[in-house]
Amino acid sequence: MSADVPTLYEWAGGKPAFGRLTEAFYQRVRRDELLAPVFAGMPADHPRSVATWLAEVFGGPPDYTERHGGYPHMLGKHKGLAITEAQRFRWVTLIALAADDAGLPSDPEFRSALLAYIEWGTRLALANSQPDAHPPPKAPVPRWGWGEAPPYQP
Repeated sequence: MSADVPTLYEWAGGKPAFGRLTEAFYQRVRRDELLAPVFAGMPADHPRSVATWLAEVFGGPPDYTERHGGYPHMLGKHKGLAITEAQRFRWVTLIALAADDAGLPSDPEFRSALLAYIEWGTRLALANSQPDAHPPPKAPVPRWGWGEAPPYQP
């Protein structure tokens, strides 16, 4: 891919876009009968932390790694939660709806890349949250790109 292709972070609108995304997402979560109990005790800054994670994953600055410790910290947030497939799928559904709420780009290339990571990440979170899981204790924060289709520019 050429150097002039923006990162997903840039294409989305940078840090403010991911902040809007997670705020819209957690507004939906708080009203959701399946996910609200999972997040009932979340700290007030949780949406901001998730926005920082997503921003780094999609090509933004390494703020999650520098402020929170990267992958090991994220792994610790899921350990022992025993996430169900129904909860995982609802997470995917609500974040897709929140992307619309937050005004993220709606072009198919961006949404495909966004949801590809969300699918991948939630499936890892589900597996790593099980009581008998033994995930690797250290790994880099993933850096997600455009995949097969670069951004569409008319």
